[in-house]
Amino acid sequence: MIETIVLDVGETLIRDDRYWASWADWLDVPPHTLSALVGAVVVQGRDNADAVRLLRPGIDIAAEYAAREAAGRGEHLDERDLYPDVRPALAALREQGVRVVVAGNQTEKAGELLRALDLPADLVVTSGEWGVAKPAPEFFARVLEVSGAGPQSTLYVGDHPANDIYPARAAGLRTAHIRRGPWGYWWADDPEVRAAADWSINSLTDLVDVVSR
Repeated sequence: MIETIVLDVGETLIRDDRYWASWADWLDVPPHTLSALVGAVVVQGRDNADAVRLLRPGIDIAAEYAAREAAGRGEHLDERDLYPDVRPALAALREQGVRVVVAGNQTEKAGELLRALDLPADLVVTSGEWGVAKPAPEFFARVLEVSGAGPQSTLYVGDHPANDIYPARAAGLRTAHIRRGPWGYWWADDPEVRAAADWSINSLTDLVDVVSR
């Protein structure tokens, strides 16, 4: 029985289009150029930051992030960034008695912005706050610490095979791969991803049926 559901953030709860548009604006390139490069690294199984590195070889991502923050053009999140099924799905899961945790690869500031959205979740935490990021086993060890349930009663939901599905499964968790965002759509029908995921879903509302069954 699933007692706790832990959700990734980017392209699981949050749309990344404004995120990438803001990077394109900062780098002074057309948004569609950066989007195309994001797609290119997705199909190659590379890290999404490589899209920025293709535009600016040798770029220091952390330094650029700090520069953007200093210029008042840093991270932002609001209701517009949420996928429309997030609030109803999470609320329905909690009504079923499921503990809902949000835990993804984001900065400390993103954690603050996410909590400010007042999502129907029992805990919202980020890799920046934990000091360890996916796909490290230590990240999923922390997931189990906050889950309040055993590995087979904890379901991790995400769109990224290498960051979400494979390492969560290796940690003994149940897994659900969501067909959403570049990674979710591209890898949705990959045989290895299908084999590693306990469930393949098209919407967060599908999780209500998963728990019911």
